[in-house]
Amino acid sequence: MVAKIIVEGLTISYEGQPAVRNLALAVEEREILSIIGPSNSGKTSFLKTLNRMNDFLPGFKMEGRIALDNRDIYRELDVLLLRKRIGMVFALPLPLPLSIFDNVAYGPRLHGTKNAAALNAIVERCLKASYLWEEVKDRLTTPAFCLSGGQQQRLCISRTLAVEPEVILYDEPCSGLDPISTAKVEEAMRELKEKYTQILVTNNTKQAARVADRTAFFLMGELVEIGTTSELFTRPKDQRTDDYIAGRFG
Repeated sequence: MVAKIIVEGLTISYEGQPAVRNLALAVEEREILSIIGPSNSGKTSFLKTLNRMNDFLPGFKMEGRIALDNRDIYRELDVLLLRKRIGMVFALPLPLPLSIFDNVAYGPRLHGTKNAAALNAIVERCLKASYLWEEVKDRLTTPAFCLSGGQQQRLCISRTLAVEPEVILYDEPCSGLDPISTAKVEEAMRELKEKYTQILVTNNTKQAARVADRTAFFLMGELVEIGTTSELFTRPKDQRTDDYIAGRFG
């Protein structure tokens, strides 16, 4: 497998308080890597550092190296280009105060696509990829806020896909969704594997078991272990991983 992202010696701190310590891992191209662990384990801090969303937080400091396709994301890549290449879907759906169509078309328009036929094709493709097209194709001019929470989350995935990223980050994307909506988001993630590298932060170990190719277990800012999801969930190498998966803490 080819490494899409390589992390070496990554330490993240805020106001001198470490959130992630000496992290080293590689994310393979077109895999789904899930990151599990209790609260305050550094999962979200790590995720946001991958597309530099932490840059302007007070007291933020990063040491180490993160490379996307062997290029340092802090020293060799423009931050706007980086965020186009690495998109992010948050726990709380955040649709724009626009129509369903305009939410998906927003990014392409921002990057210069004005042709109506091209925009129509992008919107349809992205809504289909997030399993939302059949539910909204007859009401694309409807405000996005009229959608259910699960539909809004899939719309946010569509909006992320519209700018053609290479990597998609998910920060607890199903935390507020019902089981049916969660299943649809997970189905979309599995289909997107054919083209995209995906990193999923989740507190739901069952979700990680369902969708991830590999899983990493974080604890108190450190990577305890990483491996194929089936092995990590059935034959963990560290007792702390076994205890967390079994629900004995966390």
